[in-house]
Amino acid sequence: MFGRKTKDDVFFQAFSDHAARSVEAAELLIEMFERPDRIGRIALDIGEKESAGDRITHQTVKRLHETWITPLDRFDIHGLISKLDDVLDFIEAVSERLVLFEIHAVRPPAIELGRVLLKTCEDVHRAMLLFPKLASKGKELLEICVEINRLENEADAIYRRAIAELFKPGNDPIDVMKWRDIFDNIESATDRCEDVANIVEGVVLEYA
Repeated sequence: MFGRKTKDDVFFQAFSDHAARSVEAAELLIEMFERPDRIGRIALDIGEKESAGDRITHQTVKRLHETWITPLDRFDIHGLISKLDDVLDFIEAVSERLVLFEIHAVRPPAIELGRVLLKTCEDVHRAMLLFPKLASKGKELLEICVEINRLENEADAIYRRAIAELFKPGNDPIDVMKWRDIFDNIESATDRCEDVANIVEGVVLEYA
């Protein structure tokens, strides 16, 4: 099943294509943080990445319903594409809030979180590229999953510190609400990356 071409390579291609869109969106998000004067234009670009991801998701689910024999358990295929889609959704949610909240000065922890998110998305993409070679790349896939988990823990630590700073006395309550929402969505994106890693780990342990 693994390590050779089949008609179901379309699923593995969908996973890697979707993960690539998340990498691109995460890169754009960092650009938004570093160039708040261009957030409107960049937000549109992120929206295009998210729309591309939606199309991949819909095509994959459609293919799943049309395919009698799949290369992975149907539950795992649906779970992977759904969690990958969630990552993009949360990245877009951050970009939308930067525009709607008219953010002109970015808090440093947001940039830190954005960089960790980008690394996490890159590792997810790397895992998706190796996924079709599960039989021979199981050990490497598990190592990537461990790294994604480590990065998610790093994001959690930054998030907790950011929230603590945000709720210090003297901060504007409206500003606090805006940034709490932004931080929550970035952290949720890293959580979904970890969800992807957990599914990959389960598949590796089952099939390898």
